[in-house]
Amino acid sequence: MIVETVPPLGPLLAETAAEPPDGPLTVGDERVRDFLAALSKRLLDPARARLHPELAALGFFLRRGELNRLGSFTDPGGVLRHPRGLVLHFPPANVDTVFVYSWALSALAGNANIVRLSARGGPATGAILDALRETDAHPAIARTQRLVSYDRSDEITAALSLACDLRVIWGGDSSVEGLRRFPLRPSARDLAFPDRSSFAAVSSGAWAAAGPAERRRAADAFVTDSYWFDQAACSSPRTVFWVGGGSAGDRTEFCALVDEAAAARGFTTDAAMAVQKRVAAYGMAAEGAADSLRFHGNGLAAIGLTDPGRLPRHWLGAGAFAHTEVPGLASLIPRLTRKDQTLSVYGFDAAELHAFAAAAGGRGIDRIVPFGSALSFAPVWDGYDLLHEFTRLVTVRV
Repeated sequence: MIVETVPPLGPLLAETAAEPPDGPLTVGDERVRDFLAALSKRLLDPARARLHPELAALGFFLRRGELNRLGSFTDPGGVLRHPRGLVLHFPPANVDTVFVYSWALSALAGNANIVRLSARGGPATGAILDALRETDAHPAIARTQRLVSYDRSDEITAALSLACDLRVIWGGDSSVEGLRRFPLRPSARDLAFPDRSSFAAVSSGAWAAAGPAERRRAADAFVTDSYWFDQAACSSPRTVFWVGGGSAGDRTEFCALVDEAAAARGFTTDAAMAVQKRVAAYGMAAEGAADSLRFHGNGLAAIGLTDPGRLPRHWLGAGAFAHTEVPGLASLIPRLTRKDQTLSVYGFDAAELHAFAAAAGGRGIDRIVPFGSALSFAPVWDGYDLLHEFTRLVTVRV
């Protein structure tokens, strides 16, 4: 299944387009389910998961039971669901596991897939590729599912783009704009996931009422959201809203607990990252956006905002968090933009969160999740139902 470098494009495209001898892939194909379930076991191997904890989350997502939760892929009322055809994926280099989620859902929808992997992938990418190599693939999977790696080549990108039925682009705005330079055939389209920003919200009342053990649990869950992928994932929070006020002591304790939890779990900060955070923090102070800075060694920088409206939507470095107070969740709504993706929360009940989501009305924030779930991938992402996007509907009226 793995192609380290691009073979001649003609044979690559011909093989992915050819119908397997035992029949084409279909939506919810059992051959794909079997392969993904076998891959899940490889990823959940304790030795592998200990080295790369994010692989455990990926492996759990690919378990047969979890895939079965996605539904039967059937539609009532004379509507048939079919694969789109050939799906071309350009995943980001900074989040190692995204390419598997994107590819797996598309393969589960019955599509042939070509995934272009960046040469800048991290150690977790290598571990995933090893697991893929170790997993026996049905001939239909080996032929129709291809992972390719190539240096920047306009010629290759242009040819692949013209051949696909759907192009999936993950990455920064510049990556999306750069790839959109390459035309698609008229029947094809793009599904793009550009730069996004995310926040956290803490109920000050709930934090004040929590005991020491609960506060430590919340801080540890916040570390899961923030420190994997060096806080560069689109769903990792960069600003913490203290809803209902709260004291400076609460924020200081929260940061100390987060720093302690990150260190206990083995997240370290090298000198270059520490400098990055300090430059970003002092830069915000110089611009008048920050009125207080507190550094917990090299691991964490707490930046007090002068105005809740001056949110840092750009990456400040792993372990850099802006903090600000707001009277209620509704106070966030005027500050939201379509760039905003995930709000991870602590201490709010379901009614509060539903009321906030309804009032926001889609102006921003596509996901509201509890602490510890910001990086948990789901088939609905950035407001898109991916299984819907990866299939096409045929209607039959009698």
